[in-house]
Amino acid sequence: MSLPALACTLLTAVTLCYIGVCAASPFGRCRKCDGLGFALKHDRKGRPKRGKHCRRCDGHGIRIRAGRHLWNLWARTYRAGSR
Repeated sequence: MSLPALACTLLTAVTLCYIGVCAASPFGRCRKCDGLGFALKHDRKGRPKRGKHCRRCDGHGIRIRAGRHLWNLWARTYRAGSR
């Protein structure tokens, strides 16, 4: 198998896997707070304690995946255009 054909096959497989992940689990953990919903602070002794509310995920700890967000935009445009 030639190198371009192998690259196309690999890229197609990765894309299909990501589409499957977005369909099965549209939400992922927030990268800023690691899915906790708040930032971790440490006191003087080094023990972790609850910090501020995460503004990126609004304290839920989950965010919508980029692929699912694009799918939702496409579906909303398609529904609005076919009225």
